[in-house]
Amino acid sequence: MCWSATADLVAGTAITAVGAASVTLAARRPRDVPLAALPVLLGLHQIIEAAVWHNGGGTGPATVAWAVIALPLLPLWVPAAVWCAALPNAHRRLLFPLAAGVLTSAALVHVLATRTVRAEIRGHTVGYSVGLAQAGLILAGYLLATIGSLLLSGDGGLVLLGALVGVGVVVSFVLWREEFVSTWCAFAAVCSVVLLRWTMRRRPPGPPPACARSGRA
Repeated sequence: MCWSATADLVAGTAITAVGAASVTLAARRPRDVPLAALPVLLGLHQIIEAAVWHNGGGTGPATVAWAVIALPLLPLWVPAAVWCAALPNAHRRLLFPLAAGVLTSAALVHVLATRTVRAEIRGHTVGYSVGLAQAGLILAGYLLATIGSLLLSGDGGLVLLGALVGVGVVVSFVLWREEFVSTWCAFAAVCSVVLLRWTMRRRPPGPPPACARSGRA
């Protein structure tokens, strides 16, 4: 995230707390829990980056943990969580971003297993480098998996989140191209608080229709 370790720590703690509230609300609908937990994951991600700041960047455990969440985990987590929460009539179209997420995640696991990720403090931002081959193709798959799944969900709250995160892609790329991954993840973490409102608006599954109950009697 931009600015400092303190900013990451404060923002990460607040976003994690919002995520915990979202998960509590989502317990009424277990299929919503993975998506409601996204702010928890992104909040912890910012807290981990605070440790990267304190370490002055480098290649240590905090950098590796940050990269594992940012690179292979998120493009798999987001489309899978959206698929779980979506209505059955949206599942078919969500298979495409889910497949993109699986392939992108697998490619990024291979990258992290064979190369060293390095963090560098650059003024008020952190830059990460891992030497990606076919970076454009991997980025396209990443965006399709994360933003694409939200936009294709058919749920107004999730479409809003997808649009906000999409704006973050443009802003982060224009303003911080060399630090794009860090700044965009921070932007996505802040936007993820939209999920608290989403979980508040969701209703628990209702009782079966009266005709179904009478049929079982």
